[in-house]
Amino acid sequence: MSAEIVLEELDVLSAIYCEPGEFEVLSRSESGVTVMIQTSVQRVTESEIRLRLIFDLPVTYPSSLPNVSVSSEGLTRVQCKEVRDKLLAQAAQRLSQPMIHDLVVWTQQNLNHLIGDSICDESRPLSEATVTDEGTWTVILHLDHMRAKNKYVKTVEKWTVDLNLTGRLMFMGKIILILLQGDRSSIREYLVLQKTCKVDVDSSGKKCKEKMISVLCEVKLPKEHKRYSTFEVKEYASVNELREEFDTVGLSSLFTEYAHAIL
Repeated sequence: MSAEIVLEELDVLSAIYCEPGEFEVLSRSESGVTVMIQTSVQRVTESEIRLRLIFDLPVTYPSSLPNVSVSSEGLTRVQCKEVRDKLLAQAAQRLSQPMIHDLVVWTQQNLNHLIGDSICDESRPLSEATVTDEGTWTVILHLDHMRAKNKYVKTVEKWTVDLNLTGRLMFMGKIILILLQGDRSSIREYLVLQKTCKVDVDSSGKKCKEKMISVLCEVKLPKEHKRYSTFEVKEYASVNELREEFDTVGLSSLFTEYAHAIL
């Protein structure tokens, strides 16, 4: 196992699956790493199905397949085995590259189809039967620094356009916050880009990936709250100005609970 590849993948996964109980490294040893991801899939007419996926990554991963375990109180043992077998088949198509996030997304998008009529509306083509968290989600990210500020800002602006995200890139003194709003799947895709692309430079001027970013919160936006209509880069002279920015879209509670703690 390439230690660097695995560490980067675990770092990305912890940023994407950042809600309590969503992601956990169960064990590390000379033989490999075992991680657990808990996710959910919404039934068409019923409650969601909670899935617990365990990936055993051998020392030769990603050149070798991970071992996969699937469990759920909402599925039978036969259905869990069917999902596991399909996941292993998907993994075989992704050898030699980090694959865990792709496998989880594939499961979310295709579970209804895999386990039959009781969950999926079969009249829809598989390509359309994707599962997303409905509604608008808000995520607040904290960046430690930007050395190549102009390039970094342009990259963030491009990603938000590509992913149809709105919000603010906020500068207040040395504090840097990114507030994003949109589909949860788009927000999580943004987090993957943020963690895997070389968006900044290190102290020697060499291009580098973002290593010092933290997800302060990721919450579903209540229907009565106003959403930003655009993505803008703004600078604030004081904490009060920054607070007012959150107040304009009804996010005062997020400022108090999450953002204010780092100021």
